[in-house]
Amino acid sequence: MAKILSKDIRNVVLLGHSADGKTSLAEAMLYLTKGTDRLGNPTDGTTVCDYDDEEKKRGFSLSAALAPVNYKGTKINVIDAPGYLDFQGEVVQALRVAGAALIVVNAKAGVEVGTEIAWRNVTDNGTPRAFFINKCDDPEARFDDVIENMRDMFGSSVCPVVIPLYQGGKTVGLLDLLDMSATGFGKGEEAKKIDVPAENNDRIENYRGELLEAVAGTSEELMEKYFDDPDSLTRDEIANAVHEGVRTGAIAPVLAGSATNLCGVPTLMDIIVDTFPSPLYHKGETVVDDDGKESEASTSESGAPAIFVFKTVADQFGKMSFFKVMTGELKAGTELKNLTSGQSEKFAHIYTICGKKQTEVDSLAMGDIGMTTKLVATNTNDTLTAGGTDKAYKKIVYPESFYQRAIVSKGKGEEDKISQGIAKLIEEDPTLKYENNPETKQMLISGQGDIQLDVVTSRLKSRFGVSIDLTQPKVAYRETIRGRSDVQGKHKKQSGGHGQYGDVKIKFSPGEEEGLTFEVTVVGGTVPKNFHPAVEKGLLEAMQKGVLAGYPVVFLHANLYDGSYHDVDSSEMAFKIAASLAYKEGLAKANPVLLEPVASVKVYAPSDMIGDIMSAFTKRRGRVMGMTPTERKGEQVLEAEAPIAEMSDFAIQLRAITQGRGYYTMKFERYEDVPANVAEKIIADAKANAEEE
Repeated sequence: MAKILSKDIRNVVLLGHSADGKTSLAEAMLYLTKGTDRLGNPTDGTTVCDYDDEEKKRGFSLSAALAPVNYKGTKINVIDAPGYLDFQGEVVQALRVAGAALIVVNAKAGVEVGTEIAWRNVTDNGTPRAFFINKCDDPEARFDDVIENMRDMFGSSVCPVVIPLYQGGKTVGLLDLLDMSATGFGKGEEAKKIDVPAENNDRIENYRGELLEAVAGTSEELMEKYFDDPDSLTRDEIANAVHEGVRTGAIAPVLAGSATNLCGVPTLMDIIVDTFPSPLYHKGETVVDDDGKESEASTSESGAPAIFVFKTVADQFGKMSFFKVMTGELKAGTELKNLTSGQSEKFAHIYTICGKKQTEVDSLAMGDIGMTTKLVATNTNDTLTAGGTDKAYKKIVYPESFYQRAIVSKGKGEEDKISQGIAKLIEEDPTLKYENNPETKQMLISGQGDIQLDVVTSRLKSRFGVSIDLTQPKVAYRETIRGRSDVQGKHKKQSGGHGQYGDVKIKFSPGEEEGLTFEVTVVGGTVPKNFHPAVEKGLLEAMQKGVLAGYPVVFLHANLYDGSYHDVDSSEMAFKIAASLAYKEGLAKANPVLLEPVASVKVYAPSDMIGDIMSAFTKRRGRVMGMTPTERKGEQVLEAEAPIAEMSDFAIQLRAITQGRGYYTMKFERYEDVPANVAEKIIADAKANAEEE
């Protein structure tokens, strides 16, 4: 195979709603270019991109898969990204290395939530974009309505380039508006030229006029030519103008077809080759210095190479590191320094990947995407260089995960295996978070949603041989006092020989510091100074368990003001015990209360859904603090506070309310008193659990 140059590379990520046909489109592109010898089906688990066992079992994509397509001397690195919202981490990884995005839309369903989110992602990322309206062979397909819907949602940049042709209500062909060539519709029909049915004339005139007007807006020269004679614009001029419009974001071309029938796919690949930017159009890459300041680093096809690792796949056999060559040419055997770890890594073998198939290559040009194995000190988001840059490339920012579950092992003594397995899965998917909470004694995992965590459960079993259940996480409650008390704690014991004697009088009151504020006002040496630390230590140990439900005590002030001692029998241990006795009695008399952690929450959602979200917070004992419009059209951010105990499944409810359009951030704010009726149940449950233990 001839050496691939940077000018002949197109990195294209497929985005869109789940089941709109992204994987089928990648499969069609591979099949038509002899990248595969059979046309696979996602439902049957026979596609190149959905090769993982979990993907085959579920019938949809879980991770971004690479499918290089070689078409007319151009290498199109297709990145098939998942449509399910639980796997947005895969989408941001793919966007980081893509030069353009192709948003796949269902011709029947039109703009769906996944379409909106894809548009939001490419807009936020500044990624050139185009649309492919798929499934135009569906009897209920409505291309013209979908175009209007897209323009309402995404603006005037939406510009049809290939449209379906109808006859008697049936799709019979496709028209390329660039050169006005019409081909048949149906398997094997696209290569056949057809006459345009007359009933399409008005549609064609409108769409062609819109295309020429959009093209004319890309340069003064074309504008003058357009005003003189619109029909004088050549196909090459139009294609070049669309290329410029795609690059700047002024034009988002729309194509039509059917991936499963292979219709419109060759034309799509022509448009990708002719109008999508190659890596050469990115004159620089964003780098970040140690202080977080961003700047541009120039890129070149020659010179010292530098790469960016955007994805890791790890299992019990090792790990594969997927990377993009950011500058220079990477040759097999090159040694690169990792700017994060400071260690050098040798790229003994480099590969291109098509699904799960690995093909070893001697070199990769600037802008190309590859994979290597056995890197020791390299992870996702790392920059490795042989001098191509001295600053790290801008890292991928992953969506935060707040849907948390507790892990319960089905087997005995498998906690270490579970932790090791999850650590491997986090290498693959940095949106996962894991902690072993020493207070609640639970292993906790957080993800984007229930489907993602269900996949984690399945992969732990299939890859690492451990079975788990996921349950509701425990809440780290606290206890404190709201009143005051004055008590005596006296420990006296005689059992032959030296006895034990400690006697303290302590005043308890609410403290201003989170822990224990220990004050000594003893007069006359009734409690000698050498026993003061023992009293404090006794209180600190006792504070690990409150008197209501056994939760740690916070904000406690204790004033040791009196007591007594015995010359022989008093000891540090005796005074520790005396202090704990005073603690138990003193807290019980000082109006003890249960505290719960409260979080501040920011919810970003369409304005017309804010009312339902406010209602959801009310039912979760939350407080709405205010609402503010965001920079996005029709979106507001709702600020609220709510008990963390009530927020464990909020991610699922928010997705249901907003159909996936909403997202939120959450952070711990403070502890607050638990309402009496809720506290009663928590205390009763704690006592029942203590009795069981």
